[in-house]
Amino acid sequence: MKKILILATCFLMLATNIDAQRYAVIDSKYILDKLPQYKEAQKLLDQFSEQWQQEVDQKQALMDKMFKEYDAEQVMLSDALKKKREDELYNKEKELRDLQKKRFGFEGDLFKKRQELIKPIQDRVYNAVQKLAVEKQYDFILDKSEGITVIFADPKLDKSADLIKNLGVK
Repeated sequence: MKKILILATCFLMLATNIDAQRYAVIDSKYILDKLPQYKEAQKLLDQFSEQWQQEVDQKQALMDKMFKEYDAEQVMLSDALKKKREDELYNKEKELRDLQKKRFGFEGDLFKKRQELIKPIQDRVYNAVQKLAVEKQYDFILDKSEGITVIFADPKLDKSADLIKNLGVK
């Protein structure tokens, strides 16, 4: 009898703990895609990226041309001239790598532009998520947009539409 009473008490406590946790699921990619400011910022970011990629491509084409010229002429060049041209090629290649790193590397121009244009919008969404969590008394909110953070989410738990309404987007 004691065992049954203890088991029943444990199950009752477990059941109340499960019900006590409130959670919601959102799709931050869906939310961001609905924000006009995000679309504009992403478009601007794409333009910068394309412009910088063209700059890198032009330097790459110039370097390829220099290498082909050197390859064709190296038989006729003296050792001193060969060394000079190889040094020029090495320096051009280093400049190209430095430019790629400057534009597209970790904490490069693209990263900084993304921080400047996209981060304020992401912060706005994050603040709206926090506000929703406090107002609706959610214990946690899951984001199902990137990676495998949620394997299954019941559609009735998706509060993305509520967030869009809170952000003032129709």
